[in-house]
Amino acid sequence: MKKNLCLVTRSLLYIILIPAISGLLSFQPDRSISSSPKLSNPASDYSYEVLGKWMTMQAKVMSTTIASFNGPFIRVFSYSGIAAYEAIRPGIQKKSSSYFPLEYFNGLGEIPAIDPGVKYHWPSSLNAALSFINHAMFFSTSAENKHAMDSLELTLRTLFSKDADSVTIERSEAFGKKIGRLVFNWSETDGYRFASNPYHPPSGRGKWVPTPPNFAKPVIPYWGKLRTIVKGSIDNTQPPAPPEYSEEPTSDFYRMVKDVYDVDQNMTEEQKEIAFFWKDINPGFTAPGHWLHIMRQVFQKKNARLDQAAFAYALSGMALNDAWISCWKTRYDYNLLRPVTYIRNVMGYREWLPFIPTPPHPEYTAGFAAMAGAIAQSLSSVFGDEVSITDHTYDDFGMKPRTFGSLLAIAREAADSKFYGGIHYKLSVDVGLEQGRKVAQNIENILFQKRKSATP
Repeated sequence: MKKNLCLVTRSLLYIILIPAISGLLSFQPDRSISSSPKLSNPASDYSYEVLGKWMTMQAKVMSTTIASFNGPFIRVFSYSGIAAYEAIRPGIQKKSSSYFPLEYFNGLGEIPAIDPGVKYHWPSSLNAALSFINHAMFFSTSAENKHAMDSLELTLRTLFSKDADSVTIERSEAFGKKIGRLVFNWSETDGYRFASNPYHPPSGRGKWVPTPPNFAKPVIPYWGKLRTIVKGSIDNTQPPAPPEYSEEPTSDFYRMVKDVYDVDQNMTEEQKEIAFFWKDINPGFTAPGHWLHIMRQVFQKKNARLDQAAFAYALSGMALNDAWISCWKTRYDYNLLRPVTYIRNVMGYREWLPFIPTPPHPEYTAGFAAMAGAIAQSLSSVFGDEVSITDHTYDDFGMKPRTFGSLLAIAREAADSKFYGGIHYKLSVDVGLEQGRKVAQNIENILFQKRKSATP
């Protein structure tokens, strides 16, 4: 296993750095986009490519860094997005659709100011910010992964020397590092260190118990108490209670569980492919890493500029982080048992196991669905929903790519995959999808309420 991980991480330099060299021109400002008279070219003059390289790197490092669940990688995704955006914010015009005010961030503090009398190179600032925060948040990753991140930063810096002088690059990098350090220090105060404090799950009919085959203890029971990134983002996002627990075959609860069993017993090849495609279990491509790949493909499809891409990355990260908190609060409020427990102990199929492994935490709502709903809603608000892409995330693993006609169609399939996989009730994925979407909409309403109120 260790040898395989080494081979994967060594391939990072070829996968990421060689395309960076061949894509040199994409980092240079497009003079046809803007002819700003200011000292610094606006961020919209540059393509998304520098951000795309770091998103690819981040997904690769996630795939070879061991974690017990998606939470740590969600934090990396989310806070990196904010660091990327803040590193180029001074290069975004306030009237731009990619600009939002700072005051709604939950305790971020004062952002360092730039010197308005000198020039900045925004790709260099973003490169330094993402290098800093990824090194800081992936503190436990392998030496090879750390070397790969160092190499990417250095390669990009070398490419940027074709477009900016060394003094401008150094000045821009210094600003980016300040942003990276500020956002990382802020992230360290969100309460994640206490999310695994001792916990004794409640007992009783319908309550969660450890599940086969490993019967592991519940993970991260206090994640729902973490500080949100945006103030008020999870207000009014807690869903109604699930159906009342019952073991009567005519009850809503029994029928809800039986749907899981019936689908498992009659799975189509298409449903199996969907369950495998979205399995996203570490080690290997994680769920946040999968969405990073999807987002990068959306940027490519839309030929996104740097300001728009960083804005979409930050907005999606905020929604993802806060939707995960909302979902985790729901899970440990209800502590609902998993399908495998009911199917074995109540329905009598004592050896039954789901198509994909059941994770060690309560069932309702589905976190994977909340994640999908939050990110798809955020991306739709930037690019519109009707973005047709073919997802090539698992090409190198021998899986067929999957094509979608819209962002919400991607989210719908991602959510349903966990129902097909036998680890969630259909109600849980439906409600989780809506829960994530509501958090994303809350964030959009909060961040842009001043702009909306100012519009005649």
